[in-house]
Amino acid sequence: MADLPLHDQGDFADADRGFIAKLSPAVVRTADGRVVWDGDSYDFLQEDCPETAHPGLWRQSRLCARQGLYEVTSGVYQVRGLDLSNMTLVEGDRGVVVIDPLISTECAAAALKLYRAHRGDRPVTGVIYTHTHVDHFGGVRGVTDGGVPILAPAGFLEHAASERVYAGHAMTRRAVYLYGRALPRSPEGQIGCGLGMTASTGTVSLIPPTLDLTRTGQEETVDGIRMIFQLTPGAQAPAEMNLLLPDRRALCLAENATHNQHNLLSLRGAVVRDARAWARYLTEAVSLFAGRADVAFASHHWPTWGGEAIVRFLEQQRDMYAYLHDQTLRLINKGLTGPEIAEALHMPPQLEQAWHTHGYHGAVSHNVKAVYQRYLGWFDGNPAHLWEHPPRESAIRYVECLGGAAGVVAFARRYIDENDLRFAAQLLNHAVFADEGNKEARDLLAEVYTRLGHGAENATWRNFYLMGALELADGIVPATMDVTSPDLLAALSVEQIFDSIAIRVDGPRAWHERLAIDWHLTDLGERHRTTLCNGVLVQQRNPGDDAADLTLRLTKEQLVGLLAGKGVEGVEREGNTAVLQRLVAVLDRPVPDFAIVTA
Repeated sequence: MADLPLHDQGDFADADRGFIAKLSPAVVRTADGRVVWDGDSYDFLQEDCPETAHPGLWRQSRLCARQGLYEVTSGVYQVRGLDLSNMTLVEGDRGVVVIDPLISTECAAAALKLYRAHRGDRPVTGVIYTHTHVDHFGGVRGVTDGGVPILAPAGFLEHAASERVYAGHAMTRRAVYLYGRALPRSPEGQIGCGLGMTASTGTVSLIPPTLDLTRTGQEETVDGIRMIFQLTPGAQAPAEMNLLLPDRRALCLAENATHNQHNLLSLRGAVVRDARAWARYLTEAVSLFAGRADVAFASHHWPTWGGEAIVRFLEQQRDMYAYLHDQTLRLINKGLTGPEIAEALHMPPQLEQAWHTHGYHGAVSHNVKAVYQRYLGWFDGNPAHLWEHPPRESAIRYVECLGGAAGVVAFARRYIDENDLRFAAQLLNHAVFADEGNKEARDLLAEVYTRLGHGAENATWRNFYLMGALELADGIVPATMDVTSPDLLAALSVEQIFDSIAIRVDGPRAWHERLAIDWHLTDLGERHRTTLCNGVLVQQRNPGDDAADLTLRLTKEQLVGLLAGKGVEGVEREGNTAVLQRLVAVLDRPVPDFAIVTA
């Protein structure tokens, strides 16, 4: 921190610029009174940084906690601090176009109400989803019931739905750690997540796009608002785009350039993002839009004003991702592994001097490992790592070699005294995995995790450490969030629906099952066959004429209902109906609250 420009208050001035009004109290509830957002719970951030927080993260959280309606430029407004992301409103000829309507319908409705209280009761005349993550579309039914143009990048619907279905339960469980959902909001607990404060917990919705953006340079007009798009697939999201409002000289950067270093691989889990492509899109953005915008805003954080400042911001963000990519590959080709590169790689001094390149949400350490994973995968080439025991079995053996649990704890205390908390955590993790009932090891590991969390500049690291400490002390926090909403299930393609069934097949239980079901989707005019053999559910569109064991005639809505457990009432059936029961009998149930810090 000593080398950082602590005197520079420019970000605070930009975060406050254009402020109109707050939502007071900053609490959003469901119709039955459940709180889904509480911005006031972060009021403690107005105090000086305590010893239980990293000064850089405290500063970032103070900036992110600012809340209310802001004018970005003439006719462009943002509501910030009412969810993890920002909602942008662009005034048109007849009403207002909403860009990225937050996560929850309740928060989006509250944001729109705040806007209308100060800008008039303008109708929503269009919606834009900048990309496929839920904090940029989930609240859409809070601002419209449809019947307006909804623009999104090509591939949006497929990726928006699939991410929360295939590995959705595991991602949701890990997101509890990522956002620190069970932590108290306090100087000792959760103080944000770097991109914003946290994710709201209201109703998630989705209305399918009415227009896909398919190419960079594509121009569209909605409610008199001209827009020029730049597609950026495979960078921060599988389908994403920036857009210029040329008549407002305003550039929307979605989540491609924000006031922190972002993730190349989210700690909740995701497909590894392409740092090389990300950097090239930012170079392209400079080429396309430099000199055409006086303000750049994004779906998180606060805007950047001034043509030179915008270019500098984009180029520094570009250089950050390019440096992470290129230097990781340079060191890969010198024989270093992911963990070794993470220790060896340091960002250039000029980038370190820029607050917005710091790892409040992503981090150099885990981003470097993501680049390694993208190119070389999990294996580092060392045969000792090719066939290791799983964590619990390894832990039992390590503890035995170290003289038993008491010996491990004694060694850990020594490393704690030497302030080597990283290795103390590794030792104590072995002790806990070898014997979950070892209270001394659990308590000491919780203490180590707490100290590591309080010292972390990265908010998501802090949340992971503190959540680990909490669950070691109090047990697993019960899952409270559904993976999918009805809108997301309805958005799945038929192929994705069958994929979601296939990944639930318990292979060993299904080894000796063999069955075929034909599904006639009457509303779509499609015929699909699913065949179970060798523990694999294979799907085929428009199969041959050979007979299946069971034929079902139903609508896609009824198929989604089957997936949701509603049964086969009203479904026309031919053949052996017990076949469907045999399929259901080999489907496994995901575990929404599996252990993370214990075996």
